[in-house]
Amino acid sequence: MVKILMTLSLVAAMAASPAADAVRGTSRPAHALKIVAFGDSLTSGHRLGPKSAYPSVLESRLKTAGLPFSVVNQGVSGDTSGRALRRLKAALDEQPQILIVALGANDGLTGVPVAQLRRNLEEIITAAQAQGVQVLLCGMEALPLYGWQYTVEFHQVYPGLAQKYKVPLVPFLLDGVIGNADLMSSDGIHPNADGARVLADNIWPYLRPLAEAAVRADAGV
Repeated sequence: MVKILMTLSLVAAMAASPAADAVRGTSRPAHALKIVAFGDSLTSGHRLGPKSAYPSVLESRLKTAGLPFSVVNQGVSGDTSGRALRRLKAALDEQPQILIVALGANDGLTGVPVAQLRRNLEEIITAAQAQGVQVLLCGMEALPLYGWQYTVEFHQVYPGLAQKYKVPLVPFLLDGVIGNADLMSSDGIHPNADGARVLADNIWPYLRPLAEAAVRADAGV
């Protein structure tokens, strides 16, 4: 059943590109650049702690790639898109260059109306863009707990918003993790440390170009 929901597949890991070479040739920014990972327990690292959660994995990967970013973990366990919206100001007050939006899992589990999910995500995206923050949207799927029509409409929210607001989309944050017992914690719901690294793998091909562009912009290139 879960495999049926995995209708989106992740593109292959991004190879070295001219853009990456350009970033390596720029001077180091005079101030720290920042990414905020804005999400729920998948972001916070439920049962793992922040050092093993995917934002920490991404921060290490960014530094290895010569991209001088800190990644702020603003994941709150149990958050729906609506609850997260109420703390968006605090996330944007961090003044990040990039906001990773990884929300919707709890909306799907609790049957939040699709129209409400869409509105909440739209508010998050437009508020970030209004402050010049680049958004990376992470797609989520809903189990058919509330009927297949709900599941299909839920799925369509993410590519629709990505197209409307011209933001990159991770097709399905949990791609390769859901259904793999080796990558799940004992609760069968949340990724373990290895699973969190797969989440970082899923995000990385979409995050890296944004980070490279932010470094170039900061360096005036």
